[in-house]
Amino acid sequence: MLVTGCGTQTVSQSQQPTTQTITDHAGRSVTIPVQISKCYYTSPLGMIMVYSLAPDKMVGWSMQLTDKEKKYIPEKYWSLPFLGGLQMNGKINTEELVKAKPDVIFSVGPDPMTDTTKSDADKLQQQLNIPVIVVDGDIKSTEKAYTFMGKILGVEDKAKELAAYCTKTMNEVTAATKDIPEDKKVKVYYAEGPKGLSTEPKGGSHALVLDLVNGNNVAQVSAKGGSGMSDVSLEQVLKWNPDVILSWGVDAGGAYDLIRTSGDWKNINAVKNNRVIEIPNYPFNWFDRPPSVNRFLGLKWLASTLYPDNYHVDMVKEVKDFYALFYHANLSDDDAKSLLKNSALKS
Repeated sequence: MLVTGCGTQTVSQSQQPTTQTITDHAGRSVTIPVQISKCYYTSPLGMIMVYSLAPDKMVGWSMQLTDKEKKYIPEKYWSLPFLGGLQMNGKINTEELVKAKPDVIFSVGPDPMTDTTKSDADKLQQQLNIPVIVVDGDIKSTEKAYTFMGKILGVEDKAKELAAYCTKTMNEVTAATKDIPEDKKVKVYYAEGPKGLSTEPKGGSHALVLDLVNGNNVAQVSAKGGSGMSDVSLEQVLKWNPDVILSWGVDAGGAYDLIRTSGDWKNINAVKNNRVIEIPNYPFNWFDRPPSVNRFLGLKWLASTLYPDNYHVDMVKEVKDFYALFYHANLSDDDAKSLLKNSALKS
């Protein structure tokens, strides 16, 4: 307001724009609000990234939390509804999602982006009339993804902190394990499913953590696209004779107990030498499924487990630090030790 003589004159101020147009990682132009107060995601990949960045902006979970998973997540987020996701032929509860009124939806996937990625995002955006933003979910693009999402969500400082952790972890682990001689690489079989007779080959997206720490993945099978899990026979596993077996726990639908106790597996070196490892699974699996930023703790865990002479860290401290930074959960030493209970190699 300007005062002039006996009267007043109103000077109009230009209003700040309420929307902005961005280019997502698929090259799509997307118009979004400048201020994002609520968001959603098409899969647990994006969900975990948003949860680590800005949990108070989540409108729901794309995976259903069990009581054991909730133990490692602050209680204030337990009541967020399960709204589903598009992973593994799943569905989003679009009616409830529209009611939740997210400002944007993040589409984060581990596979290379294709024309289908773009068209699927366009279709979902048109169906819901909510902006859909495609983000590169490749593990080696994590810094780019965090920086991009952090700017959109208005949490750039947090994004910078998380991205720095991920980049530092990747560099440290790969540097420590990259020069391990071929004859010193640990022979590992990744046992998936309730019978342990599904697996992932070297180069498969679901066994990426094992490749990154330079483990010798013994599975000589063809990769399956999408959700993976190539079927194998027990005879094949006996022939490969791994020194270490990584398995899901019973709670995760895995064969950890079966492999250790069944006579069918007893002649495999990993079983004979008590080197069957349960992959920590709470609140999110450290190795894969979902293949999000939870794998960075998995990199530290698996590198220090397979190659302690090359990469040695205090895993109790690492677990506590990671859970505080990414999951907003303050763990005790006993909490961390409980997560690690079945996940170390016996000497």
